[in-house]
Amino acid sequence: MNNTTSHGPASTLRERFVEDMNLHRLSRATQHNYLRDMTRFANWLGRPPDLATDEDLRRYQIEQRETGLGAPAMNMAVSALRFFYTRTLDRQDLTRKLHRVKHPRALPTVLSREEVTRMLDATTSIKHQAILSVAYGAGLRASEVTKLKVRDVDSERMLLRVECGKGGRHRNAMLANDLLLLLREWWKVGRQQGVMHPDGWLFPGQHYLKPICYRQVHRIAAEAAHAAGITKRVGPHTLRHSFATHLLEDGVDVRIIQALLGHAKLETTALYTRVATRTVKSVISPLDRLGMFATAQAASDG
Repeated sequence: MNNTTSHGPASTLRERFVEDMNLHRLSRATQHNYLRDMTRFANWLGRPPDLATDEDLRRYQIEQRETGLGAPAMNMAVSALRFFYTRTLDRQDLTRKLHRVKHPRALPTVLSREEVTRMLDATTSIKHQAILSVAYGAGLRASEVTKLKVRDVDSERMLLRVECGKGGRHRNAMLANDLLLLLREWWKVGRQQGVMHPDGWLFPGQHYLKPICYRQVHRIAAEAAHAAGITKRVGPHTLRHSFATHLLEDGVDVRIIQALLGHAKLETTALYTRVATRTVKSVISPLDRLGMFATAQAASDG
């Protein structure tokens, strides 16, 4: 994707593509994936992607499937191609033969409350404990945790301001009392270390002017889970899944959970009803209400 397009002699397709992704506030991870998929397609095509036809896109999908590419990877490629041809080239007509692959969505990994406690206790520093506590206590994505600034902690309204979440959406997340106490303790420690500033990042990286990176948050979560003796595959998103599931089990309305998580669609949040075991156990089966077998068992015991 290094060719020059007719939209501007000094602007390459890649540059325009990146500009459009920034304009639509796509996350850094999504931009990386889209660039990777478009580069892969351009290499397969053997000529500049702005010269592709709808039949080229169709054949590419077929060949990708025949190579055994999984459904999630194929759907990511479709999203990248659609964005490029619809947004960057304004050629929506080329995307009519692009189709997403249906596949069953795997149930999220959820920790028990006892496992979450063990995991938070197994962290090696107050900074790491605060990072994971924010992920669980407010249900934030790892990328949202990394972008928090000190001023985003609103102790008066007991909220965390999440700016530019997924899809560029802003929202308020809940700020628990215990989480506020922990963050205040981290503020004191961070000030003593010279890395915390009123206008700075809540979780600075190796340099205080830069936030902690996404991969580092994943490493912190994985190491804490391992130290806690948890054998499940755990990342920071596992804590977000656990946050939503535990709220649902406590009887919080699914639409409120949707707002707290920043989900655009209710069906995304409704997925947690399939893993909320306490909710399932609290439901009385209509068969139990008949009382047929319990009455028969009582008679036989008598």
